Amino acid sequence: MQKNNLEAELATLQPMHLNVQKGAGMGFDCQTECGEGAARFTCNRIVRRALPFFILFLWTTLCLVDPCWAQQVIGEGKPKEISFLYWLLQVSGPIGILIFALSVYFVAIAFKQAFELRMAVAAPPELIDLATKLIDEKKTKELVALLNDDDSYFSRALIAGISELRFGIEEAREKLDRKAEVLTVQMERSISVLAVIGTLGPMIGLLGTLKGMISSFSVIAMSGVALDAAKVAEGISEALVITFEGVFLSVPAIFLYSVFRNRISQISVETTMLADDCLRSVYRLLKSKPASPETPA
Repeated sequence: MQKNNLEAELATLQPMHLNVQKGAGMGFDCQTECGEGAARFTCNRIVRRALPFFILFLWTTLCLVDPCWAQQVIGEGKPKEISFLYWLLQVSGPIGILIFALSVYFVAIAFKQAFELRMAVAAPPELIDLATKLIDEKKTKELVALLNDDDSYFSRALIAGISELRFGIEEAREKLDRKAEVLTVQMERSISVLAVIGTLGPMIGLLGTLKGMISSFSVIAMSGVALDAAKVAEGISEALVITFEGVFLSVPAIFLYSVFRNRISQISVETTMLADDCLRSVYRLLKSKPASPETPA
């Protein structure tokens, strides 16, 4: 009888995983029951999506508005001042502009991942507290609605396990682990661009080095007797500046990729353990519910 009751409870939870939208249709309103918790989840999602655009705007503004660093340039007549950034772009040419664009993109991605790859985002403490409270109060339907309404690592892994509880706890735990692996791969894919930037930086710098050296030796070859030292120095300067820019971009990209990779591993392990503990609690709760009385014939 207890087994039949467990199967009946799981049968009521399964369609909710497929059909529940924002907790509707079950007498459970996340905004009413969860209060400020659900509002914070929505606010965090909006902030995470808007953060890259804000960082792109801020970094570009700081780079273009550069009144402090200046370089004296001898022109016709008296010297004039130009910004250091403008001088770098002028010396490095199109390749330097490409590296600058990559640096802006790199800074935006780095800030975005630093904000998102946190335990507070993967497993929000207020969400875990609320889920624990619902389990203690034996409100399994409300728990499923809450998890469906959230898109954190914890919620997506746990709801995947709950959807398989009707096949047994071992099947449910295996499904939770598989879902956790998928979510981990997704997080690793989001930082893979840092590895690409770290690899491309020196290669782009090498391309600039070759371009600058070819330019310098072309001036030497075509100068004849009178060597134009200024043009030779211009080509060498271009080669060195672009090489510096490429290495300067790749070093922090490779470093942050390693840091974020380790952080993802830690988040994955800790969040999966939290979800597994909640899954076991849900299973014990459903298993311990008293059987429904039989209807007399």
